[in-house]
This record gives sequence, structure tokens and C-alpha cells, in this order.
Amino acid sequence: MKRRILGVDPGTNLLGYAILEVKGRTLRVVELGVIRLGHLATHQLKLKRIFEKLQTLIEHYRPDEMAIEAPFYGKNVQSMLKLGRAQGVAMAAGLTKGLHITEYSPKKVKLAITGNGNAAKEQVAAMLQQILKVDLGGQTLDATDALGVALCHHYQAHSLTGKSKRYSNWAEFLKDHPDRKG
Repeated sequence: MKRRILGVDPGTNLLGYAILEVKGRTLRVVELGVIRLGHLATHQLKLKRIFEKLQTLIEHYRPDEMAIEAPFYGKNVQSMLKLGRAQGVAMAAGLTKGLHITEYSPKKVKLAITGNGNAAKEQVAAMLQQILKVDLGGQTLDATDALGVALCHHYQAHSLTGKSKRYSNWAEFLKDHPDRKG
């Protein structure tokens, strides 16, 4: 069975996206890039473009799920609000197309890809090249971050049996993974 994951790294100047295809144990990068927004005059126009471009990507590549990076809280509250709006619009684009959406913190993505939650973006990109056996030279870090989010989602959803399972609560997860109890 084949499934596609749309990974999104939200931004208000550059929004990274990646389509990762999973077929059995084979992982393939279908598409990778950025939506450039810096030239748009207002924040509202940027949000509109995010919505439209992601809807077009979803219609064209038909992903089954969306994985999106959560905004990282910095010192500038206004930047955080704008980033949160960009994430919300990206999620709305997926939700209106029927995608299940999962959110991951930057630290969780870095940990899943490199084993280090404090890894640099460049380290994540280098590990993605090794894991997926693709040349990511020339790609922006926003695009490789989106690919990292998609791969993180695959790792989180993928059990040892090769099938995905979602849990609705912690007790269900611990029942299937007794080794994870503290």
C-alpha cells in the first residue's frame, strides 16, 4: 500500500513543503520546494497565497496526511503571531481537502531525524540526504525542514509491523509499548 505525506515548514517569507511517498519500506521524495512570499505587500496576501498554493499541491499530489512543524517561540511576539497565522492557514488548506494533520515541535523533528533535539538545520539536511539517499544540494533549509517533518511523521506513525497505528490516548499506546513505561 502506498501513502503520501505532505510535510510543511510554515513561514511568512518562505514556506517549505515536501511530499514523501511511503511504499512498504521504500521512501521516495516526490516533490520538495518552497513557496516564496517575501514579495507580497501584506500579511493577508501572504496568507491567501499559502492557502491557494497548498491547495494546488494537495490537488496535484494527493497526499494522504499532512505533518506540520509547530511555530517556535522566540523573543518577538509579533513574529510568533504571524507564524501562527501561517501555520493555521496551512492547516486549513489541508483540512478543507480532508487531510488528517499532525503537528510536531522542531525539537521532536530534529530528534527523530538526527537523534539530537538541538541539531542544526544543516545537520538535519545532511541526515535526510543519507537516510533518503537523495541529493538535497541547492534546496533551502525551509524545504529540507519540511521533508524532515514528513519523515518524522512517518517514523512516529510507523510501527515495527510495518503498519501505521494511531492512538487516541496514552493508555492505548502504553498497552502496545510496555517497554516505554518509566
